[in-house]
Amino acid sequence: MGKDDTPGSDEARARLRELYTGGERPFDPEDLVMARGLEPTPERIEKARRLIEEKGAAAIERYLP
Repeated sequence: MGKDDTPGSDEARARLRELYTGGERPFDPEDLVMARGLEPTPERIEKARRLIEEKGAAAIERYLP
């Protein structure tokens, strides 16, 4: 985190512009693991890969606003 992460700060607004919602952009298994708030391990990445194959964009939309 930066030195000024208060809502409305230039740094906070810049980060928000980089965020996306749902599955409208390409994502990979590591993105899905991190969206769940977990550390990306080989096992979690493989499980996420299978979930993406099964559910498509719905796999990540569950975790993103």
